Amino acid sequence: MSEKLVRVLIVDDHDIVRAGIRMLLDAQPDMTVVGEASNGNEAVELASSLAPDVVLMDISMPGMTGIEATRAIKATSSQIEIVGLTMHAEDRYFFQLLQAGASGYVVKGAAPRELLVRSARHPAARRTFIPACNVS
Repeated sequence: MSEKLVRVLIVDDHDIVRAGIRMLLDAQPDMTVVGEASNGNEAVELASSLAPDVVLMDISMPGMTGIEATRAIKATSSQIEIVGLTMHAEDRYFFQLLQAGASGYVVKGAAPRELLVRSARHPAARRTFIPACNVS
């Protein structure tokens, strides 16, 4: 019997970032990308209609931020795991994201393996991922 595919929604305001993440995830036999959103409002709508297992959520987007979208998704869909995806390594983003209900956080400069294993697979298995960061 085959394992269940991890259903992923990618949220980022940059087309090229979403395309790169999609290519990486599409190459994985245990993952499938069920949708893409370019802003927080789209993320909330798609999370509701697509019911992904994991949302890879950019934090900094115009309009509704990833932190606000995380809070909105978790308020209505507690089973969806959300992982912040950001270029910011500051502690304040990390704590804001966790307070909003995210399961973890990955810096965009991380290795692809870290994104796959630590951000997409761990939350799908209901494990929180806390990266090595300058938490003070």
